[in-house]
Amino acid sequence: MFDTFFPILLLVIVATGIALLLVFMSIFIGYRTRLGKKAEAYECGIESKGSTKEPIPVKYYMVAILFILFDIEIIFLYPWAVISHKLGMFGFIEMLVFVVILMVGYFYILGRGALKWD
Repeated sequence: MFDTFFPILLLVIVATGIALLLVFMSIFIGYRTRLGKKAEAYECGIESKGSTKEPIPVKYYMVAILFILFDIEIIFLYPWAVISHKLGMFGFIEMLVFVVILMVGYFYILGRGALKWD
């Protein structure tokens, strides 16, 4: 039993040792500065405007959640597309029902104004 798991144990020990060695080397040897541009928030190369303590509007989170929701639902179309010829008319009708339900939800959130940027 030990012969089976020894290579895995050795790998974990060596990887942990190398990680700790690199962390401690960066702490002791690394150059540290807390002045100037290093202390500012970095946002895609654009100069920061205002404070980083400003609240983010809820509208941003709503759009992000809706994007993830519809993106995950659209992922279900790929497996169907791969085996659609095997499913025949039954598979087509089932996917049509799925897409109709998806579109009802999409038009509902459009009607509620969830995707409008003010």
